[in-house]
Amino acid sequence: MQVTFNIHYNTRWGESLCLTADDVKYRMDWAGDGMWTVTVKGCTKAMLADYSYLVMADGLIRRTEWVHHHRTELESVINDTWIDCPVEGCPFPRKHSAEVFDAPGFKGAGTAVPIFSLRTAGDFGIGEFRDLHPLVDWAAATGQCLIQLLPVNDTTRRGEWADSYPYSPISTFALHPLYIHLQDLGIKEDAAFKREQKALNALPELDYPRVFKAKMAYIRKAYEARGAKDLASADYKKFYKANAHWLGEYAEFCARRDGLETEYYAWMQYHLDKQFSEEVAYAHSKGIYLKGDLPIGVSADSAEAYWHPELFNLDSSTGAPPDFFSTEGQNWGFPTYNWEEMAKDDYAWWKERLRKMSQYFDAFRIDHILGFFRIWEIPKEFTGGLLGHFNPALPYSEKEILDMGLPLEGLFHPDPRHPGMYQPLIKPDNSKLEWWQQEKYGALYNDFFYHRHDDFWRVNAERKLPELLGATGMLACGEDLGMVPDCVPGVMDHEKILSLKMRGMEQEGPWKYLSVCATSSHDMETLRMQFTEDPDSMACRDALVEFLYSPSMLAIFPLQDWLSIDEKLRRPERNEERINQPADPHHHWRFRLHLCLEDLAGETAFTYSVRDLIKASGR
Repeated sequence: MQVTFNIHYNTRWGESLCLTADDVKYRMDWAGDGMWTVTVKGCTKAMLADYSYLVMADGLIRRTEWVHHHRTELESVINDTWIDCPVEGCPFPRKHSAEVFDAPGFKGAGTAVPIFSLRTAGDFGIGEFRDLHPLVDWAAATGQCLIQLLPVNDTTRRGEWADSYPYSPISTFALHPLYIHLQDLGIKEDAAFKREQKALNALPELDYPRVFKAKMAYIRKAYEARGAKDLASADYKKFYKANAHWLGEYAEFCARRDGLETEYYAWMQYHLDKQFSEEVAYAHSKGIYLKGDLPIGVSADSAEAYWHPELFNLDSSTGAPPDFFSTEGQNWGFPTYNWEEMAKDDYAWWKERLRKMSQYFDAFRIDHILGFFRIWEIPKEFTGGLLGHFNPALPYSEKEILDMGLPLEGLFHPDPRHPGMYQPLIKPDNSKLEWWQQEKYGALYNDFFYHRHDDFWRVNAERKLPELLGATGMLACGEDLGMVPDCVPGVMDHEKILSLKMRGMEQEGPWKYLSVCATSSHDMETLRMQFTEDPDSMACRDALVEFLYSPSMLAIFPLQDWLSIDEKLRRPERNEERINQPADPHHHWRFRLHLCLEDLAGETAFTYSVRDLIKASGR
């Protein structure tokens, strides 16, 4: 059906309006007196079920509506009114699915912990989605509002230690099979099961290969016993239909890898989704929201790269230049994105990825948000992080460099994306330069890495971030640590993306409300490890209080740091609390809590202590 959309909006010079429906943009025409109009041919009820208007300028989204429009009946002419935020004092441009985030002045506290690190009596050597239940109970009892997780996507390749790296998914949609609860699949807790379960749960840390072998054998056994019945159910068919855009490709990818049936992998995802969704619903019933983690990369050996190689630059690896976490830089080992190709359909793959994520999470951490401005790209032939370059970039020609009186050797390297052009080395050897050359190169180096690209990288991020942020109602939090270009804070502030403030990081200026503060992270030393000597509980309490009383909207602490204020509950050896060593590309992700969550819930004195700290801080 042909439908004409009209809306009144007083634009500024250079602005125009655009209708977006079913992820397609329709440019609107100015009809005078502030009226904008567009006629859409072949409009359907599905398109009218969710559509909105955008303010555009120079091809970029400059403003969005608070919520989308929803209509149930087709009409030949639709007259709309722009929807602004109705909440006075709310700082955000878009409504969040968790309305508590939109309350003016809201401040909350939370706990960060990986799923695999959780420990309960019913586990099988690794944390599971079902373990969220007692964690939610404890968080709710303390007055917290948020639980933050590491990525929960499938990283399975061979079941070896390399698979323990949660930021290297083989699918950005599929959940990790090891987070399934075996007993829910009908596995009997016979003597053999209990022996193996007891042995694996008794380990102080996660033995990933051993757990993978044992647990996947039981999952396969359950599939053979009940798979056919589950696959024939209406509930499974509904799940498959809703996830068909990725599930078929993922299942086929895994089937080719292992030589098994595609239905087996779809069946696992069905049960994982069921278990995780039930825990999400339980968390919401207790006033607890979940914050997920969006990895900046996707592996070259992933289902996405296999079926859609055009979306990736498979000749390069993503990483980071030298920073607080690694003095030699990092090579994360997954390809960079072909953003030009992704832009052709307005980043549809990203939007689908975020929509899937929003089925479980109310907020999300954008891992290495700097990658949306520019990425540190390392050619495949190099393994280290030092020989990388920024992409995109504005490199120098050989003539420009020589005209400045500077040599190429030892100072610059070729930019593989721009033949004949050069970028400065991140760790140059300028010891043999004359004093005037050192000054000239120092000025060039500082300009290139911190100023030259300000507008260029700003526009690069502004093309992508508004498109992605408008796809869901999740609260966006950016991990903006490292070598931060000057343009980053302005873009994050305009889009109202929460910044990350960390203990011990060099971050200029006062902390603002739109931020998340944390005492440590999975990539850092825990709070206790940051002291010269193991601090007593009062020193740790004082550090937590400092963060709880900060202006930040959210204060989220690793569970290890919460436990640090109780000398009976915290881990005996503080150096065993760290989760990851970012400088080690072969690190084994094996950290597990040393106590069961059931026991934590029973520690009423500790629970009251945490609750009193949070309540006194006004969170």
